[in-house]
Amino acid sequence: MKNKTNDLSSSADIFTSNYIFENIGTPFVIGLAVGYFAKKMLLISLFLFGGAIVLLFVSEYFGMTQISDVNLQQAADTATDAAKQSGDFLIKRLSNFTSKGVSATGGFFVGFKLG
Repeated sequence: MKNKTNDLSSSADIFTSNYIFENIGTPFVIGLAVGYFAKKMLLISLFLFGGAIVLLFVSEYFGMTQISDVNLQQAADTATDAAKQSGDFLIKRLSNFTSKGVSATGGFFVGFKLG
């Protein structure tokens, strides 16, 4: 009989503001911040990568360098793979905040969308 009472009182504890804030709110905010930062860094990286490609095209036009299309595509593939691995790492790490990682991962995707 005591076990049922303890189980009932422990399930009522999940509806307290402390439990909700610590287990849902805080991981969501952390995920939101990480997702927002990841999106901004991705945009900055794409801007810099695009600028470097334009400079290479201009230098090729003026005869200062020779660019191989195959090497350029391989560099882009390598950068894409690195971005995917970084995103997978962040999501995997954020999923450790709570038991199911739903709130932190959800916050990541919301922050990525906002960024």
